[in-house]
Amino acid sequence: MTRAPGIRIEGHARTGVDTLFGPLALTLDPGAWTCLLGPSGVGKSTILRLLAGLDAHVAFEGEITTSDNAALTGRVALMAQDDLLFPWANVRDNVCTGARLRGQTPDLPRAEALLDRVGLKEHAGKRPHQLSGGQRQRAALARTLMEDRPVILLDEPFSALDAKTRSQMQDLAVELLAGRTVLLVTHDPSEAARLGHKIAVLEEGGLTEVAPPAGPVPRPIDDPETLSAAGALLRRLREAA
Repeated sequence: MTRAPGIRIEGHARTGVDTLFGPLALTLDPGAWTCLLGPSGVGKSTILRLLAGLDAHVAFEGEITTSDNAALTGRVALMAQDDLLFPWANVRDNVCTGARLRGQTPDLPRAEALLDRVGLKEHAGKRPHQLSGGQRQRAALARTLMEDRPVILLDEPFSALDAKTRSQMQDLAVELLAGRTVLLVTHDPSEAARLGHKIAVLEEGGLTEVAPPAGPVPRPIDDPETLSAAGALLRRLREAA
C-alpha cells in the first residue's frame, strides 16, 4: 500500500435544479478516520460517490484535491452498506472479484491470508447464502482490503448488523484499515463517536465539524466521554429534524 493522502473536497453538487449539497469544504486527514454524520437526503453518500469517481450523473462544481497532488484514480476502495457479494461465487472468489474484473490473476495466498484475519478461513468455499450477516460483512471487508488501496470509503457498512456484531466489526475494521485514509458515512451517532478521529455533521444548512471524544479509536463502548459525545450528536440531529 502506498502512503495514504489527505483529501479535500470543496464545492457544491446538483442534479437538475435540485441542490444535493453545498457549498461546503470537507478535509480528510491522512491515515485517519473521518466520520460524516447527518440526516438522510443531505448529500453524504453523494460526497462519497464523488470521491470514488462513481457519480457521473451529478453536476459537481468545485474541486477534489489531495495532499500529495496526485489523482485519486486507482487509489480508492469502496465498501457499501449492502455486502454486494455475488451469490453464485464462493467467499474466496468474491474476495478476488476486483482482480478478476480487471483481467488479472488473483493473488490466492493473499486472499487466504485476509480471510484468516477476518475469521473466515474455514468458510472460504461457502456461498454467501451459507453465511450469517456478520460473516458476509467480514467477507466484504476482506474484499475491500484485497484491493490494498490507501483510501477507503465506507457507506454505512455496519448498519444492518445487530449491536454486538456491529461493535465487533467496527473494532476489526479499525485494526485492518490502520494507516489508511478512511471516510465513514453513517447515520449512527454512537458509531461516529467511537470511530472518528474527525467528526463532521452535514445538515441542510451546511457542514460543521464537531470535536471528537479524547482517546484512540475505536473508543470503548462504555467510555463516558464517548457516550456523552454520542448523546450530544443525537440531540443535534433531533433538533435539526
